[in-house]
Amino acid sequence: MQPFLTVDALCIQYDDQVAVKDMSFVAQRGEFLTLLGPSGCGKTTTLRSIAGFVAPSQGRILVNGEDITALPAHRRNIGVVFQSYALFPHLTVHENVAFGLRMRHVAKAERSLRASDALAMVGLAKLGDRYPAQLSGGQQQRVALARALVIEPAILLLDEPLSNLDANLRAGLRQEIRALQSRLKITTILVTHDQQEALAVSDRIAIMNEGRIVDIGTPDMLCDHPGDVFAAAFMGARTVISGRTRDGVFEAQGLICNGAPENATDIVLRGARLGLNAKSGPLFMRGRVASRIYLGDYFETDVETPSGNVRLIIPSNAPPPAVGEECTVSALPGGISFICPDSGTDGSGQ
Repeated sequence: MQPFLTVDALCIQYDDQVAVKDMSFVAQRGEFLTLLGPSGCGKTTTLRSIAGFVAPSQGRILVNGEDITALPAHRRNIGVVFQSYALFPHLTVHENVAFGLRMRHVAKAERSLRASDALAMVGLAKLGDRYPAQLSGGQQQRVALARALVIEPAILLLDEPLSNLDANLRAGLRQEIRALQSRLKITTILVTHDQQEALAVSDRIAIMNEGRIVDIGTPDMLCDHPGDVFAAAFMGARTVISGRTRDGVFEAQGLICNGAPENATDIVLRGARLGLNAKSGPLFMRGRVASRIYLGDYFETDVETPSGNVRLIIPSNAPPPAVGEECTVSALPGGISFICPDSGTDGSGQ
């Protein structure tokens, strides 16, 4: 099957600064793909290049087999939702949504009908006569989404669309965006630095660092079996420790783990699937509780070991030992995986 979107060997450079380095990925028709990474890693620059706002130094961008690299933005039929909403303050909500259709010379009656339908689709059918300043942040973001969708784009690009909203509103709106995307079956590329947001909405996630994709896969794969040291650490509450493997035993300072692939160079410890003071399992480490933070449903606990601090997520119904107490760390099912760079894949988790 031919990919719907192809980004091929993309390079983007500003003067002597390289923002994106030889990036390649594909997205299928109707897929929700997220570019996830820290600030400054090149994810927004990549998105803006797909939109046509930034010209690449090298590489190609294809949509449904057509090379659009040199096409101006207004001819790409791509919808964009910006972090700042970018609504026109002097236009009503209805006029904001209809703006793209007006620029495409759609007849007045048709664009009015399509704008009304788009507002209904995002739950704002009764607010068309208001102005952006009269709306909440979540409502403004829905308007921006309706404006991007009303042109019936081939691809929808979302640039940190929820970062200006509070946590509860963010969680609700991301579910709405995912449900709407699934219903419309529109190829969507999201840029975010929020791991939970990426996991909640994505079919696949591409983790970026320093202008490159370092790992790409389904949310389950990246959580359970990351194939890159940076990607493993970035996915949150995971500790990566370097060591060596001999006869199926992975060893690092103060750490022993059985069942490792012979080419494993790093072990990934998943904080939510580790235990304290258990006497079974393939992993054994000694340490001392360095800190514990109560976060309602769980304690975020750091254990100081000879290989460095290890982060554990302990349910709040089973409090961890007090700070300063000696302890051991073991692995629950799914608590460990291995990185095997020589094979180009990760090791199986346990």
